[in-house]
Amino acid sequence: MKLNLVPARTGVSWVRTGLKTFFRQPLAFISLFFFFMAVVSIASLIPFLGTVLALMLLPSMTLGLMAAAAEAAGPEKPMAGAVFKAAIHAVRSDVRPMMGLGALYAILFLLVMAISAIADGGEFARIYLMGEPLTREVAEKTEFQVAVWIAMGLYLPLSLAFWHAPALVHWHRVPPAKSLFFSFVACFKNFGALSLFGLAWFGVFIGVGIVLSIVASLMVAVGGGDGGTTAASGAVMLGGALVMAAMFFTSTWFTFRDSFNPN
Repeated sequence: MKLNLVPARTGVSWVRTGLKTFFRQPLAFISLFFFFMAVVSIASLIPFLGTVLALMLLPSMTLGLMAAAAEAAGPEKPMAGAVFKAAIHAVRSDVRPMMGLGALYAILFLLVMAISAIADGGEFARIYLMGEPLTREVAEKTEFQVAVWIAMGLYLPLSLAFWHAPALVHWHRVPPAKSLFFSFVACFKNFGALSLFGLAWFGVFIGVGIVLSIVASLMVAVGGGDGGTTAASGAVMLGGALVMAAMFFTSTWFTFRDSFNPN
């Protein structure tokens, strides 16, 4: 395995290729994303350990969607069933190492939340992890805002460490702990491309968000603002956001594929 250094403009290519791959089997990718999200949501409902279990499952979800993208990116357009099968097979074949990676993610993420709690007594952590309501009074507190910035600052290196980690464990048989190091180094070396990747996706999200907002507003206006049309417009916004998330995860495979040479 060898690290590839790619030019910054590659980040835009990753977004473009990810979108192209998504639209080869859009229903398969949307179904997969909703399936994994449902599993994570159900796990989060388990008393006491739900939040930890949900966090542990996130690397497996990432791997599944990357494996699906790898299948769909082949020379020939695959069947939807083949895309779904590739995702499930990747997760099932590496259950133990992925659970180890998931445990590391849960521990480090909760550590980030614990450190942020020093600033505001844990208000931000409780809202983020336990779903407590966020009031305007709380959001305007200086301590709460400091906690948010601390969490964001600490989560950036954590996200870089786990960015390629699931794929390294699966495709290159790298042990979970070592995969974090290799992932962080790869992201740091190709930070320019990843930055453009993030900026390009930000632009896509903003553009689609504007379109969805216009559609939702038109639905409310045509429906006279009754409860049914308001709920439907909200469903359009939420559904659109989830579909965009599925597109984003599809494109992450290409950031890994171009960053590492198996030889």
